[in-house]
Amino acid sequence: QLVESGGGSVQIGGSLRLSCEASGRPFSSSVMAWFRQSPGKEREFVALIRWHSGTTLYADSVKGRFTISKVNAERTIYLQMHSLKPEDTAVYYCAQGSHYDSAPSAYFRWGQGTQVTVAS
Repeated sequence: QLVESGGGSVQIGGSLRLSCEASGRPFSSSVMAWFRQSPGKEREFVALIRWHSGTTLYADSVKGRFTISKVNAERTIYLQMHSLKPEDTAVYYCAQGSHYDSAPSAYFRWGQGTQVTVAS
C-alpha cells in the first residue's frame, strides 16, 4: 500500500513537500516514483529514486526545483517542491516499480493521489 500526503494550495513561488509511506511488498529492489496528472492530460512522470542506491531521475520540467528523497527506515519517499508554478497544479501520485523507467506502465502499485494547487 502507498499512502500520499502533503498536498494543498500554495501561491506561485511557494513550496510544498509530499510524502509517500509504503508498506507491504519488499522494497530493496524497487524503484519509487512520483507522477502527476491534471484534468484532460495524460499522467506525467515527475521524478524517481532507486530504493537501494538512491539514484534519481527528474523530468526536465521540474529539474532544479523538485527533489526526491527517501528514508529507508521509515519506508517513506518525499518530493520537496520549490518555486512552484501554476503548471505544477495536478494530482500527484506515488508509484512503485521494478525498473528504472519513467513510463507509467512500468509501475505496478499506485497511491490514491494528493492534490497540489498553485494559485496565481
